[in-house]
Amino acid sequence: MLRSVRSKLLAWVLIPLVGAVALNAVATYRDAVHTATVVQDRLLLGSARNMGEQIRYEDGAFHYQILPSALELFQSTQPDRIFYRITTGEGQLLAGYTDLLRPTDMVPGSSPYFFNASMRDMPVRVVALRQPVIGAPSEEPVLVEVAQTLQEHQQLANTLWVRAMGQQLLILALAAVFIVFGLHWGLLPLLRVRDAVRNRKPGTLQPLAMDGLPVELVPLVDSLNDYIQRLEAHVGAQEVFIQNAAHQLRTPFAVLNTQLNYAARTDNNEDQRESLAAAQHTLREATRLVNQLLTLSMAESMVIPAHLEADVDCNVVDAVQEVFERLVGPAQAKSIDLGFEPDGNAPPTLAIGAVALREILTNLLDNAIRYCPAGSRVTVRLQTSMPQRTILEVEDNGPGIPPISRERVFERFYRMDDRLSDGSGLGLAIVREFASKAGASVELDTPAGGTGLLVRVVFPIPRPGA
Repeated sequence: MLRSVRSKLLAWVLIPLVGAVALNAVATYRDAVHTATVVQDRLLLGSARNMGEQIRYEDGAFHYQILPSALELFQSTQPDRIFYRITTGEGQLLAGYTDLLRPTDMVPGSSPYFFNASMRDMPVRVVALRQPVIGAPSEEPVLVEVAQTLQEHQQLANTLWVRAMGQQLLILALAAVFIVFGLHWGLLPLLRVRDAVRNRKPGTLQPLAMDGLPVELVPLVDSLNDYIQRLEAHVGAQEVFIQNAAHQLRTPFAVLNTQLNYAARTDNNEDQRESLAAAQHTLREATRLVNQLLTLSMAESMVIPAHLEADVDCNVVDAVQEVFERLVGPAQAKSIDLGFEPDGNAPPTLAIGAVALREILTNLLDNAIRYCPAGSRVTVRLQTSMPQRTILEVEDNGPGIPPISRERVFERFYRMDDRLSDGSGLGLAIVREFASKAGASVELDTPAGGTGLLVRVVFPIPRPGA
């Protein structure tokens, strides 16, 4: 499933904002309720003081008057009801509603005192105010209570909350718009890189331009350019390889065609047999060349190091025995002695795939058999070398390779002298390709006897558990 970077960035920015707005909505509603409560308490307190200021004691009795101004403070569009009660310090009712709740936990001296109560099954907000009266027979002040239902309170709280939330949602919408535009402009360099890659002609391997890129995209484009350079080198090597392979294959098939045509035209049985024998030899060499080309292509396609493959524990003795059995015929034809000298201290396995090890041994031994004169010796050795290395050696007492040519022989199709052998010049190239994929190195040296060639393949010893 494809996911948009813009959508993910937008989600990571907007989701926290929406969450913050949601949390703020709860806090805003609590603040709105608190503000409405403060407004209502001030109205209640103003009404209670207005009533309390009209109470006096004369001629042995309390006198009071409920002015209209005390109740006009509560005028609103909501049908709220107002309740009040005035009682003396002894609890005698002077005026008001008898069923209005008297505060039971009002501490002396705590005036005014606000509390919530229920009046005739309606929730109300109540203020209790102690009002001293000069000349009153009791030291306890008169208690004035005023209560109001909560419709106006609720409406005011809702109005304040809706207004605040409207402003916050407007800010959130504007922030979302700016974020979308910001993401669009911020992603333009990435979109330009995308368009630059998409609009390239097939086969174009020029690096991408780095001008004007933000610092976050520089590593990406730099990696792309590095990959393009490696791909260009790989494609160039493949083109050279294909050209060389086409040239190398064209020659034996042309020779084969000539030999077969001559055999078909001649009436001499001896010449016909010689021509067919030569054609058979040419076909074998062409077949070998094709097999080596396929093997080299397989080696190049092995992008996973051999020590990470499933068959990492490749038994060297089994691989050597299998290769010896495969090449014993050509070796016996030239009376070449094949030998194997394992080292008891060396590990019996190598950190390389079985196929790769067999191809390395096959090409090294095949080269030795081809280039060594009759009666030569070819020896395979396995030994250890510090620090942490295993060495596979193939030594022969043939003509050897001059030091000046030891690097060039790893080039594809390179042969020092076509007269010495009919090889294809791919054997050592295949050996180095397989060895490099296993993290090994290939070295050419002269044996201790002073003649011949010593090929040394150095493998790192695999770590336990690798």
